[in-house]
Amino acid sequence: MAEFPTKAKVVIIGLGGIVGASIAHHLIERGWDDIVGIDKSGIPTDIGSTAHASDFCYTTSHDYLSVWTTQYSIDFFEKMGHYARIGGLEVARTGDETWMEEIRRKVTSARAFGTRAHLVTPEEIKAKFPLIEQDQVMGGMFDPDAGLVIPRSQTVAGKLVDAGEKSGKLKVFANTPAKSLIVEGGRIKGVVTHRGTIEADHVIVCAGLWGRLIAEMVGEDLPVMPVDHPLTFFGPYNEFEGTGKEIGYPLLRDQGNSAYMRDTGDPKTTEGGQIEWGYYETDNPRLCHPRELLEKHEARLSPSQRDLEMDQIIGPLEKAIELTPILGELGYNEGHSFNGLLQVSAAGGPSVGESQKVRGLWYCVAIWVKDGPGYGKLIADWLTDGRTEIDHASIDYSRFYPHQLEEKFIQGRCYEAAQKIYFPAVHPREPYASGRNAKRSPFYEREVELGGYFMELGGWERAHGYKANEHLLEKYADRVPVRENEWDSRHFWRVSNAEHLALSEDCGIINLSHFYIFDVEGPDHVELMEWLCAAKIGGDANIGKGIYTHFLDDEGMVRADLTVIRMADRCRIIDGADAGPRDFHYVKRVAEDKGFDVTVTDVSEKYVTIGIWGPNAREKLKTIVADPAGLDPENFAFAAIKPIEIAGKSVTAFRISYVGEQGWELHMKYEDGLAVWDALRSTGAIAVGVETYANSRRMEKSLRLQNADLLTQYNLLEADLARPKVKEADFRGKAKHLEYKARDRQPAMLCTLVMTENTDSHGVKRYPVGSMPVVDPATGEVLVDSLGRRSYTTSVAYGPTIGKNIALAYLPQDYCEVGRKLNVEYFTETYPVEVVAVGYKPLYDPENVKPRS
Repeated sequence: MAEFPTKAKVVIIGLGGIVGASIAHHLIERGWDDIVGIDKSGIPTDIGSTAHASDFCYTTSHDYLSVWTTQYSIDFFEKMGHYARIGGLEVARTGDETWMEEIRRKVTSARAFGTRAHLVTPEEIKAKFPLIEQDQVMGGMFDPDAGLVIPRSQTVAGKLVDAGEKSGKLKVFANTPAKSLIVEGGRIKGVVTHRGTIEADHVIVCAGLWGRLIAEMVGEDLPVMPVDHPLTFFGPYNEFEGTGKEIGYPLLRDQGNSAYMRDTGDPKTTEGGQIEWGYYETDNPRLCHPRELLEKHEARLSPSQRDLEMDQIIGPLEKAIELTPILGELGYNEGHSFNGLLQVSAAGGPSVGESQKVRGLWYCVAIWVKDGPGYGKLIADWLTDGRTEIDHASIDYSRFYPHQLEEKFIQGRCYEAAQKIYFPAVHPREPYASGRNAKRSPFYEREVELGGYFMELGGWERAHGYKANEHLLEKYADRVPVRENEWDSRHFWRVSNAEHLALSEDCGIINLSHFYIFDVEGPDHVELMEWLCAAKIGGDANIGKGIYTHFLDDEGMVRADLTVIRMADRCRIIDGADAGPRDFHYVKRVAEDKGFDVTVTDVSEKYVTIGIWGPNAREKLKTIVADPAGLDPENFAFAAIKPIEIAGKSVTAFRISYVGEQGWELHMKYEDGLAVWDALRSTGAIAVGVETYANSRRMEKSLRLQNADLLTQYNLLEADLARPKVKEADFRGKAKHLEYKARDRQPAMLCTLVMTENTDSHGVKRYPVGSMPVVDPATGEVLVDSLGRRSYTTSVAYGPTIGKNIALAYLPQDYCEVGRKLNVEYFTETYPVEVVAVGYKPLYDPENVKPRS
């Protein structure tokens, strides 16, 4: 063994798993050296989840990033000679129309994100997987690129580590757990082990099940939990004896029973001569906090393998035998069966990126084998370039609020996540039941009295509509459709569309307390914001104004979308609830890296916001302000910010609109919010749910949403949000932005589409949610631009004012033509759409209302 080092550029904690080994490999590929990898187990790991993972890979997901990391990983495994592209089936049992619908939805997402999964008949399923009872299935899906890492991902990890060692750029130390982390001045300085201390510039934690214990060393937590996964074996099964195959038939997922199975190939291969059947417990999944994990010498099997009892699985196993009787015919291999531990996430995805508290400390946890190499590349690129080629907002560790990193919250959310690993199908708007009521506006009780239909974002309870307004459904009955399809109407309240129309006829107020607000102050606050923002922030003329702007990355791609309120002594950033924490940490990091003298402070819970909009907004607001004339257009210009007084409370009024109607955002101290709400309600203004603001009215206005329509795969010009003139001051991404601006035309443009017919094959009107592929009717192929980016809907909502479903999607330049007829696919059915706007163009734009941008 090499002499234990005292210094390194990078220390990887958890090198022995597929994730740690992949990170080391990709860092070396990107030119890094002086890397040290340690693991509390052997290398490759003999106790981590990689050591007993099922190692199968499916490309299907409703999330593009997940599809990308899986496709990358499959190609990576295959290039190493360690992948059997045997294919994978998913089946819906006879009579289970709900799960058949989910399979149709998966096939649609596969089309959108570029996989080859397609529908198959019971006959085709039987032909591919003879062990199945054909009359037990009504249909399914086949993913031809699904398959198995062979002989094991553990073997792949070992090979990657060996190659890294041979390159001289990686030093490896097994059975070397991290005892503590050294932090000085908010930066990582090293790792303490029983062998000695390693000083390091960067430390990457990919310790899998033990990751939370490493994070605890710096006073942080990771929102993940290990959970039991019953894994059973039946045999002997000698169908593939003498073939040398690690697997003979395609993988099979029976997700309606929360289970999967596969054969283990030739008896002489790694796991050979058996049938493997795995199950994810839905009723009472057993979580295991990492503190409960035993040490290797204390565990009967392994710290990551717990004893399995038959009563855990007897019900679903009996159901599985109905589908594949061979499980009942073969012997149950009790000694080989166990509960493997895998990680579930409180946030529906991995936690990856730099620590919120310690610079240079990185996390990469809750990664399955199918994504391991993909995440190795993401981390290596992120560390090297400060960005990744695929937008990573959805997995960035800095996206979490403090309350989301508390143990009780993590426990509750992970329990829910464990119940839904396979079943039931999770709706795009699915709310969590646990961790609710973390934050309430000061007028929350008023909203309860109005019968608010609450959902949650960033911990804030937000009413999407109000039962008290359901009398409006009679008035607008002919303009507010009933959503006959249950999936389309799930977690949607019809009254929201009636509120939308009422706001446009008169006036409505909307609770926007979920806004994430932070202040940037100090000697260099203007200079910092000028560097970060594409719009001009500096200059005395901007004091007292709200400036809608974007952060770009070094490639000139859109990283953030927000409003900067330029005050006399600071800049106040008004941000979205889901993007805000990430932008907050980003601003702090950039300030530190560039040496700006500023203080960045989260004030989100000190202030609340109420929007008031509609043709009568000005007149109603005049009745309760101390200075009515101050609201007149000649005294209050668009985008201006002025102090006003309501009910004796000081309010900052910002004349802006995200709903297309005239009006203001009203910002006030939290403790003043109730008095202001009551005063606004006294004018006769109705309370309008956030559904109108965030979805239906926004879409009619053609306004973009960060992390949906605005991504780091596209530039500001493609989103049609670039200002006509590029500011003189330098800003991040400016050089690339100028390069894009000099093009004759962009490779793609964000376009607005309307669905010209939404009746499905059963005669039911559909109101889509989620992503849909955009298809050329002439070829039947999904549109792909010159940079290889696929076209799919990034936002979709029904617009009551125009009476149609509206969608936003990036289209290749050759298709960017108003009037162009295209198709979208929803649950595998095809619907016609028409391009009604190329770039920003509102479908509904009342007179004298300017766009937010």
